[in-house]
Amino acid sequence: MTVDIFTPESFSQAKPEPVVADPKTRTEFNKLQKKLRRGVGQAIADYNMIEDGDKIMVCLSGGKDSYTMLDILLNLQMSAPIKFDIVAVNMDQKQPNFPEDVLPKYLTERGIPHYILEKDTYSIVKELTPEGKTYCAVCSRLRRGSLYGFAQEIGATKVALGHHRDDIMATLFLNMFHGGKLKAMPPKLLSDDGKNILIRPLAYCEEKDIIEYARYKAFPIIPCNLCGSQENLQRAMLNEMLREWGEKFPGRLESIFTAIQNVAPSQLADRELFDFVSLKTTPREENDSPKDDKRLDVVNLMF
Repeated sequence: MTVDIFTPESFSQAKPEPVVADPKTRTEFNKLQKKLRRGVGQAIADYNMIEDGDKIMVCLSGGKDSYTMLDILLNLQMSAPIKFDIVAVNMDQKQPNFPEDVLPKYLTERGIPHYILEKDTYSIVKELTPEGKTYCAVCSRLRRGSLYGFAQEIGATKVALGHHRDDIMATLFLNMFHGGKLKAMPPKLLSDDGKNILIRPLAYCEEKDIIEYARYKAFPIIPCNLCGSQENLQRAMLNEMLREWGEKFPGRLESIFTAIQNVAPSQLADRELFDFVSLKTTPREENDSPKDDKRLDVVNLMF
């Protein structure tokens, strides 16, 4: 694995970001940015995602979500009451026609410290994925393993991923429909090996707002030609389902996400999550008497 390192000392003159000139458009942009800042800030506070002295490794893929996450975190960093560092990390998986210069150019021009990891996982994914199957599962496992290991190398205390509210809900239905599990994406998670804390600062943010924000900021988006071009991806179908629900049934998506945060184990059927076997009634004390002596006794008349 090759690593290209870019620190502030590597930059000659950081270029300013594009400014929205039109007053009306600028007002709309400011409103949207405040909404995203508020969502990210609330998620960070609710789940204690970032603490004083943290070094946040932001995983940057070149898509709208990770660009927006990085941009909002940098924005919040300037006004946060605590001190924390941000470093962007991109993994070049050697996919055919991947534009290797786009991310280094963008990050360097803005003076953002970053690393570019070069590792040919593309060939491995192609080799391990059966014909006709999607690459997502193998690709994500290989990418996660490399990134999590690198986080340890650079001393990152948190690894920030760009999944948003819609991703979390889509994962819930993906696991329900195809995995037989009531499971989504948590805003904060300890990795399986216990060595990394993963955070999802965009957990409260809607995809439509991220799309609009990326349009305003004119991020140099890099499409995923490895798996994004494969047809009939189950996640893509679920995303479309959620978009239709959002348009046809106002408030439904908000209710679904609230449900993910408001679980009642005793009202489900997982015997490991709740002890149904040991349920017993509470014995009535001798001095206990019904509150209403005129209660109606119901008799089962079914034969």
